[in-house]
Amino acid sequence: MTFLRTAARIALGAAMVGAGIAHLTIQRREFQAQVPEWFPLDEDLTVVGSGVMEIALGASFIALPRHQRLIGGLLAAFYVVIFPGNIAQYLEGTDAFGLDTDGKRLGRLFFQPLLVLWALYGGGWPRRNRESREPVGSE
Repeated sequence: MTFLRTAARIALGAAMVGAGIAHLTIQRREFQAQVPEWFPLDEDLTVVGSGVMEIALGASFIALPRHQRLIGGLLAAFYVVIFPGNIAQYLEGTDAFGLDTDGKRLGRLFFQPLLVLWALYGGGWPRRNRESREPVGSE
């Protein structure tokens, strides 16, 4: 694994742990404000559940490098699952985390795919096929 990939994995894992802790503590109300009106679960339950998930995924991404591919894939899937909430924040005009204009909320939508790519990269996706590195005729 390259130094850059390892650094990306650890940085994203640490950011996720920090975000998860913020979900459960100092920014809990901000996160509650971001839960879309149409979401069927209680806002606080949603924030607590997503915070616990972020801590678990982030800590695992750092502490379990043997499983980085699986965890990177799960983290990317997590970002995809929460993306409708970001769309709802834009469509509903919800102010949270300094996203107090439509332009800022729209800009955030373009950041989410970068998080997906970051998780996949940190997790070792895509991985080269080891067989493709063998010279032709080396059987």
